[in-house]
Amino acid sequence: MASNLYTEPPQRDSWFAPFSVDLFAKVFNVSIFHPFVCWLVPLCLRARVFLWESPTMIGSIIWATFVTALWIALQINDRIAHGAPREVDLSEEVIVVTGGASGLGMLVAEVYGMRGATVAVLDVNEMDNGEARGITYYKCDVSDSKQVFEVAKQIEKDLGTPTVLINNAAIVIGKSMLNLTIEDIDRSLGTNMLGPFYCIKAFLPALIRSGRGGTIVNVSSVIGHLGAAQLTDYAAAKAGVSAMHRSLTAELRQSHPDIKTVLITPGQLSTPLFYGVQTPSSFFAPVVEPVEVAKEIVTAIDSGLGAEKAMPLYARWVEWYDVLPSGLQVIARIISGVDHGMKTFIGRRGDKASDKKAN
Repeated sequence: MASNLYTEPPQRDSWFAPFSVDLFAKVFNVSIFHPFVCWLVPLCLRARVFLWESPTMIGSIIWATFVTALWIALQINDRIAHGAPREVDLSEEVIVVTGGASGLGMLVAEVYGMRGATVAVLDVNEMDNGEARGITYYKCDVSDSKQVFEVAKQIEKDLGTPTVLINNAAIVIGKSMLNLTIEDIDRSLGTNMLGPFYCIKAFLPALIRSGRGGTIVNVSSVIGHLGAAQLTDYAAAKAGVSAMHRSLTAELRQSHPDIKTVLITPGQLSTPLFYGVQTPSSFFAPVVEPVEVAKEIVTAIDSGLGAEKAMPLYARWVEWYDVLPSGLQVIARIISGVDHGMKTFIGRRGDKASDKKAN
């Protein structure tokens, strides 16, 4: 069946499909784990004539104090980790999005284009909906360093000095190591790992030269940490992107603290790259909608801060997987089905060029 007949990766249907751990976490974050809501409880109890020394009142105050202290600690942690925010003025920002002709990249590009920023989209394919307001398209294969450096010069000449770089371009081959050809490996690593390196080398000097500071966003994947069958090339590349990002962050913290870095680590995305992939568990590992990831990227850039964002919820804790004994890790992989999801992979079959689109 042709992949273009799908509008989203086919998933197992069930009555509880709309429910997930992430849904409950979001509800808790705006209720029992939100400082404002927590302090409303003792106030409401007092309005019902509960005595200050009553166990219920004392318990609610202790909980509200704990949640507030935790919230403050998280704010302090973010400030220590990422420093003071840079000033973001969208009318002055020149935003470069790789793989922005479709999917996640196009969502981010369109959001900023409509909000008045100047946006340059780099992709090997024409944009799905044509060039939108505020968006300029440049044909570029990010795995080709010569093309990247030439386009970087052209963007600065046409649009001004770039201030934001979003490394989003990616491809998924979906073959086992035995079936991967040398050309497949070169194409996958070239786009998924070398592409971000080339783009940072080409655009970082401009971000520094802008005098406004800047933001570099790297889109990685939870597969870069876990690995999975039929994703050896993709996992290796995304692990490389995450490692490169953290080293780059350490360098910029010392030399150019006004250049902020943002690492986005999503699980399976509902994009054409993953057509056909079956989610191991829609409750514990739901498919991530591109709009959710786009929202995290936009929020991070707008804040002027660096950040590390992972979604869905399990992606924030996946590094604890390495703490498990190796035998339990194997059992966890069997139970989760992470190594069987690619057996139904469709992707963009028959169109290698179109693989180089947004993650």
